[in-house]
Amino acid sequence: MARVLLVDDERDVVTLIKFMLEKDGHMVVCAYDGAEALAKAGVEPRDETAVVPDLVILDVMMPVMDGESVRARLEEDERTRAVPVIVLTAKGAPPPGAEPARGAYLEKPFDPKALRDLVAAQLRPR
Repeated sequence: MARVLLVDDERDVVTLIKFMLEKDGHMVVCAYDGAEALAKAGVEPRDETAVVPDLVILDVMMPVMDGESVRARLEEDERTRAVPVIVLTAKGAPPPGAEPARGAYLEKPFDPKALRDLVAAQLRPR
């Protein structure tokens, strides 16, 4: 189905989400910090051979580079700016105007069904 880049420094969260999404038929590529995520997306360092994900699921609070910085960098890059981003946050609702251009916010702890529904909605053709 879709290629999903899953970015979270909590390995248990990654294991759970990866299992759910693979059960739904998606291919999941995991990264445990923001810099690793940008590398796997082919953004930094620039890698034209990297496969651009169809969706990014991104934690906000991470070491090395936080999720908001990663999201901004993905939106700046011409190869990834159209990729929807689901931002997972334990910080509460985002401030007005902070919604990603393409994607959504989901507050932790989250209902697994709500995440699956959100993934399906973000992957629907527009």
